[in-house]
Parts: sequence; structure tokens; C-alpha cells
Amino acid sequence: MPSEMFVRGMLYLSLTVLGVPGNATVILAFLLLLYQERRLLPSDAIVLHLAFVNLLVVAARCLPETLASFRLSGIFGDVGCKAVIFVYRTSRSLSIWLTFVLSAYQCLSIAPPGSRWAHLRVLLAQYLGLVFLILWLLNTCMSSAGILFSFGTKNVTNLTNFDINVQFCYVNFPSKLSIQANGASQVGRDVVPMALMTLDSLIILVFLYKHSQQAKDLRGSRGGGAERRAAKVVVALVTLYVVLYGVDNGLWVYTLTSRKAMESSLISDLRVFFASLYAALSPAVVIASNRKVNSRLRCDVKRKPVEEKDTCLSTV
Repeated sequence: MPSEMFVRGMLYLSLTVLGVPGNATVILAFLLLLYQERRLLPSDAIVLHLAFVNLLVVAARCLPETLASFRLSGIFGDVGCKAVIFVYRTSRSLSIWLTFVLSAYQCLSIAPPGSRWAHLRVLLAQYLGLVFLILWLLNTCMSSAGILFSFGTKNVTNLTNFDINVQFCYVNFPSKLSIQANGASQVGRDVVPMALMTLDSLIILVFLYKHSQQAKDLRGSRGGGAERRAAKVVVALVTLYVVLYGVDNGLWVYTLTSRKAMESSLISDLRVFFASLYAALSPAVVIASNRKVNSRLRCDVKRKPVEEKDTCLSTV
């Protein structure tokens, strides 16, 4: 086995080992919560949906890439390539949009009661299922290129200037216009929610800072601990997302503008690695910051006398 294939396989294996059990654990914790309390708060439903999508990212791309790198499975024929690339692109973009929905909901949760923003939060919670459906339909349609233009490397005999090498598959676009249009739509689909979630997080951080200062004035230096911890979690999530997906989209733009990048699978491998890294690491952030997940993982099935308040300080 070539050394580069071994390194590639180990990198994907590490993402699989981290991402599959981690996201499965978060999903199990929320299913236990649903079984015990017969319902989920809107923020919990978003995190559950996000964990499921992140599990798809890792299972649909990192696991097959690991098996293929170590020559344990030969799933990358035409059908396998179409399925892997389509499911990966759909779940990857859903991960970004669901993180934006979560940040938007948490941002609206700090609005004063009775305000227009508080009413919008109620509407978002009421139609959350419809929001999920729209996001699935939108991202599924925008990932259709994975079905139309993906082929196994063994079945591609006539390469053009519009092929993208993804190691075991080729994405064979018919023209320069089609590859540019697909690339622009993917970048736009990622940049818009990333910019909006960054704005949401900045608003939350400003609120938490002001709240911390007020609490410190009232209670002395002991105040504001919970607010500061929540602020650090928000900053960690946003920074992780912006850095990893920023690198991913930067590499994608480079791929579209460089013929040499299209011929090699290195850039594609780096893109998949950085994009999947969030899906593998995010469960650790959720487990560390979410008290409900922590309580279920500690087998704490004793129901609390007072229902936990659904704010940006209770769920991230």
C-alpha cells in the first residue's frame, strides 16, 4: 500500500472513530430525553437533527473512504460514487444550515418578552418541522449534480478539462459553464448561513457581555460565571465552523480556478477532511456544554422539579 494511501486512510479512520460514536451518543441522549419527557424543546430538536446530519456526513463519506483506502471494500462504482457524493453534499450543507437555525433560535431567545423578535421565535418553534422540510428539499435539489455527473474512476475513459478528481470517483461536468454555476451555487449556499450565524453569535456575545457586567455590578466579582461559560461555547462553535468551512470553501474556489487542482485528488481530500472535521468534533462540544445530554449520559433519570429554561445558556 502506498504511504499516501495509508495516511489518507488513517485520517479518515480518525474522523470515523470520533464522529460516528460521538454523534450516535448525542442522538441516543436526546431520544432518551424524548422517551422520558414525551417532548423535546425546539432547541433540543434542532441539536438532535444536527447530530443526525453530522452522523450522515461521517458515515456516508469518511467510512467508505476509510474502507476504500485500506482496500477493504470496492463500493466506488458508478452507483456508489453517485450515492456517496450526493448524500455527503446534502448532509454537509444541511449541517451548515441547521447550525444557522440553531444560532438564530438562540439569538431570538434573548429577545424581551412581548417584542416582535420574541414573537418570531414562537413562530420558528411552531413551524420548525416545516423549516426542516424546506431545508431538506432545498439542499437535496442543490446537490443533484452529485447524481448527474459522478462516475467511478474505472468507468471514466474520456477525461475533459471539466473533471474533478475525488480519488475513487470523478465528477465529470459537461461544460465550463456547468462547473462554474455548480461551484458558485455551492459557495453561496455555504457562505450565506455562515455569515448569518456569525452575526447571530456576535449578537449573543454582546448580550452576554452586557448581562455579565450587570450581574457583576449587582453581585460582585462572583457574578456572570454561567454567562461567560456560555459565551465561550458560542465562540468555540462559531470559530470552529468559520475556520473549517472557510478553508473548505477556499479550497473549492481554488479547485474551480486551477486545472492542476482538478487533476489531483489532494485538494478534494483536504476539502472533505476539513468539512468532516466539524461533524466529528461537534458532538464533543454538545456533550460538554449541554446539561440535558450530560444528565442522560450520567444515567440521571431523576426528573427535576422545575423544567429547565430553553435559552442560549441551556443549549448550544
